Amino acid sequence: MDRFETLLDNFHRISFEERQSRLATWCDLDPQELQILRGINALPIETAEHFIENVVGIFPMPMGVASYFNIDGRDLLIPMAVEETSIIAAVSATAKWIRKCEGKITTETRGRLIIGQIQIPRVNDIVTSITQLNANKSELLVEANRIVPGLVARGGGVRDLIFRSLDREDGNGKMLVIHVLCDPCDAMGANLINQVCEGLKPLIEEVTEERVGLCILSNLVDGRMVYARVEIDQIDMETALGIQEATQFAKTDPYRAATHNKGVLNGIDPILIATGNDWRAVEAGIHAYAARSGKYQPITDWHVEGSKLVGEFLAPLAVGTVGGVTMLHPTARLSLKIMGVQTAEDLARICAATGLVQNLGALKALATVGIVKGHMRLHAANLALAAGASEEELPRLKAELARALTSEKRMSLSRAKQILDDLRAQPEAQH
Repeated sequence: MDRFETLLDNFHRISFEERQSRLATWCDLDPQELQILRGINALPIETAEHFIENVVGIFPMPMGVASYFNIDGRDLLIPMAVEETSIIAAVSATAKWIRKCEGKITTETRGRLIIGQIQIPRVNDIVTSITQLNANKSELLVEANRIVPGLVARGGGVRDLIFRSLDREDGNGKMLVIHVLCDPCDAMGANLINQVCEGLKPLIEEVTEERVGLCILSNLVDGRMVYARVEIDQIDMETALGIQEATQFAKTDPYRAATHNKGVLNGIDPILIATGNDWRAVEAGIHAYAARSGKYQPITDWHVEGSKLVGEFLAPLAVGTVGGVTMLHPTARLSLKIMGVQTAEDLARICAATGLVQNLGALKALATVGIVKGHMRLHAANLALAAGASEEELPRLKAELARALTSEKRMSLSRAKQILDDLRAQPEAQH
């Protein structure tokens, strides 16, 4: 057992204090950072007041670490802020299984550019307008980069302009859309690209003699794609073929594809929340990309290659490690430190790999024991709490719920309450 596996040995069974101690050792966390993880000054009200309007409090959410991951040859723990019981357990168990099978998780980024859109809703002469834009493209690029000098100084900036002619859906002529392609470096880039689009509006109106409509970023950032790949050689072929068949179901039926992709996002969203990133923007981009062909498709593919199971993820993932909440929220900064993330590309690649592994865990369960058994076993803790069990009663009730689930194959809150009432009625419970 190597140092990383020793760190994780019985990690979910040891006390909270011991988990924090091991985390501090692995990630070099100081006592103040451990206090933040305990929820002490995790987000001061004074800071929250600057994030949103009408602040009335703070909403805590459990944060755990996904374990046993080795991505691109690096062992790491992955912070995940999430309320759903089975997510961290499932993704950690699947990463451990990949490790045991001597599988590999690799990632890469494909492009760095985000997209801003400047719309001219009704164009009198589309050919002339595009001709004029092309003739003045150099001037437009200079003006675009003049608007964000700090980004240019960091090595980023606007790289290109693309002019698109679109037929209006209402049949009233054509629409002209200018795509502003920008490298935001380690920022997610929404505010930067919006500033550029608004800043270019007067010059574009002057060049085209047309009225500009909307100026706004696009969340379909297909210029900033992330690829992840899982390879497992030592795998039972029946299981591998079952996972492959589950993918075919998602490719065939959008009703299944929606749930398939939700399973991928179960792995991605909690990391985005833990790091203060805009998970809604990422979800919008991924779902739009999944529907780009006109039929909603899965964003992962699992297939058998010889004796090997191979999984692939490819989707747009625009995230940031500087600016906004990511740098201002103490827990978000700490989450980046725990992962050893240095750049936005690092973070995007971790998100893609985790989403792919989360998806594998769900498909493996569906192809073998079914999704309910493992999920409900983990859900027993929530049911025990909801039934009203005290701290002393929780261990016994959880054990009884597990036994009942094995024999009855189902579980509900009313059944949990009934079992708790039975336990309380037993003679030993009254002493």
